[in-house]
Amino acid sequence: MSARPVFRDLDRPDSEAILARNHVGRVAFSYKDHVDIEPIHYVFSDGWLYGRTKYGTKLRTLAHNRWLAFETEEITGLFEWRSVVVKGSLYLLERDGEHSETYDRAVEIFRTFIPHAFDPDDPTPDRNVMFRIHIDQITGRAASPSTAHG
Repeated sequence: MSARPVFRDLDRPDSEAILARNHVGRVAFSYKDHVDIEPIHYVFSDGWLYGRTKYGTKLRTLAHNRWLAFETEEITGLFEWRSVVVKGSLYLLERDGEHSETYDRAVEIFRTFIPHAFDPDDPTPDRNVMFRIHIDQITGRAASPSTAHG
């Protein structure tokens, strides 16, 4: 008889560690009867996910309903993986206005991942909209091969 994989829930510190180690995830959002999911780059810092995008369908949809789900994962084998799902709300960050220091801090955080973001050597200059996602809920799951022999 072959060993069966072990599935377990991750606690918040383990889930946040996975968010911190990774920089690509998927954001899922819906409006009325339409659901979509798109990959994004992000940086996890101080309990928030920071990212950037360009104006388009995602932002038009999220303008009507800012609630979303976000997921990232680490996969090393069929039964060796970790996955984190965040549920929260997206906040657009403005360069000017009363929250400009939040925008500046977000750019600084994002540059820890893409150092030339928003400067002349930016690899994706069309992604000029900064946002952050508040983590209202976080859940993590993991699978690992069993070491038991049966």
